Amino acid sequence: MRVRGAAEAIDFYGRAFGAVESFRLSEPSGRVGHAELRFGDHTIMLSDEYPEYGVHGPQAFGGTGSSVHLHVDDVDALSAQAVAAGATLLMEPADQFYGERSAKLLDPFGHEWLLGSPIEDVSPEEMQRRFDEMCGGGQ
Repeated sequence: MRVRGAAEAIDFYGRAFGAVESFRLSEPSGRVGHAELRFGDHTIMLSDEYPEYGVHGPQAFGGTGSSVHLHVDDVDALSAQAVAAGATLLMEPADQFYGERSAKLLDPFGHEWLLGSPIEDVSPEEMQRRFDEMCGGGQ
């Protein structure tokens, strides 16, 4: 992930999602060239923007073309925690056709997060059936 203000982002991700910083390389100016954050068993790497090398975060483009899907134990609680830390809630926590309870958030650095907790096992066939029905093609 590339962000404008990596040090602030690292702090935010810790407060919002419980991320733990495991490694950081910083320039003498404080600009972060590489950092690793642990979200449970998973690692996300991030850096500050480096415009001189064509490295820009989503704020440079007015949005993001991707989303981080984070599986969590309690979507409702973590959504509330992230909002309290400064995230914007884009989609309230709700049960979804694909077998998860999900919520969508936008962090202050322009990245979109989809939080999900499993609520049922749904086969690919059943998921397609539900999707077709939801799209009006299931008649």
